[in-house]
Amino acid sequence: MRKIIVQKFGGTSVADTEKIKNVAKTVIMEKENGNDVVVVVSAMGHTTDYLLKMANDLSPNPSGRELDMLLSTGEGVSIALLAMAIQAQGYDAVSFNAMQIGIMTENVHSKARIVDIKTDKLRKNLNDGKIIVVAGFQGVTEDGEITTLGRGGSDTSAVALAAALNAERCDIYTDVEGVYTTDPRIVPKASRLDKISYDEMLELAYAGANVLHPRSVETAKQFNVPMRVRSSFKLDNLGTLILGVEKMEIYKPVAGVAADLSQARIVVCDVPDKPGVAAKLFTKLANENISVDMIIQSYARKVSNTNDIAFTVDRADLTKTVEALESLKADLGVTGEIQVDEGIAKVSIVGAGMIDRPGVASTMFTTLAQQGVNIKMISTSEIKISCLVDKADAQRAVQALHSVFELESDEVAEVKGDLPNI
Repeated sequence: MRKIIVQKFGGTSVADTEKIKNVAKTVIMEKENGNDVVVVVSAMGHTTDYLLKMANDLSPNPSGRELDMLLSTGEGVSIALLAMAIQAQGYDAVSFNAMQIGIMTENVHSKARIVDIKTDKLRKNLNDGKIIVVAGFQGVTEDGEITTLGRGGSDTSAVALAAALNAERCDIYTDVEGVYTTDPRIVPKASRLDKISYDEMLELAYAGANVLHPRSVETAKQFNVPMRVRSSFKLDNLGTLILGVEKMEIYKPVAGVAADLSQARIVVCDVPDKPGVAAKLFTKLANENISVDMIIQSYARKVSNTNDIAFTVDRADLTKTVEALESLKADLGVTGEIQVDEGIAKVSIVGAGMIDRPGVASTMFTTLAQQGVNIKMISTSEIKISCLVDKADAQRAVQALHSVFELESDEVAEVKGDLPNI
């Protein structure tokens, strides 16, 4: 039985017709290896940004439905052009959007989750020997409404397709050579990891590493789909394999360091210290489809019987979050103000090897103290420690932590793109 390989190519990989021709060659190479191939592509280059700009020029608050209708068109261009490029090289290829296949999602615009994928049409075309090219990032509801999965959602599309088809592997092609111990633009001697576990990659993705969309890693872990992150431009480099931790050999407590620059901290002051208040607050945010990250509730003040609740959200959700909280203050009996701090960054260390190894947190906090970095909030899991710090300190913090946990390579990584704005 022929193996199925799912390949995903991001926007930089299909940015122009010459790059599309190169992608076609890469796809054909996999086909010639004797595998059936399903290809998922993003919109070309900065198409999505361009479409968003046009929408915002026309309306300061475009409707979610029409925005999804607009943004989903970008991938339609990519899939047709790539199918043409493959056909021009003598191979049979066919392109499909999410509606044509049946990539079914929940009825939520801009951040929909995939709930089912119809595979009949996919399997029929694979059995006919065709290379299938699928539009990433998009889905369709039961009643035929177009949805999108959020920025970076093409990764999720690819892994979900791999799971639905019981594929041998899902290869994510991008403009980097794999997963690094940190952003090589911040630490030029960052090491490329040959392997990393689902859990570590998931924590790094949520901590700010932008290599993979977190939901794609969640899906890969849930369905045990091996993933490989590799360069579209250096095909001799096999990149980084992502798989279950039980298949890993752990040598170091920390696998990587990440900085998330996209968050804002909100403090709701003078919240009544009684049962149900926090539940109402966070239920309101959940109903507004707002994801919350780090949360701290202060010790109750005996005189006023109140406390403060601090948490972080994505800056893109900041306005909506503050509006939701303001509408809830009277109902909750909140007497204080809502404070907002956008000048923060979340710096995290991640590693499956830190489980049951004492001293990792101490080393992290001591290192930050030696660098003069003040910690505003702390959150932990079994394999991650995150600290909220001033954004101006983020780069120095990442560099120091990367060094103290001995993650440097002997070679300087090839870096593309400007230094992150920190």
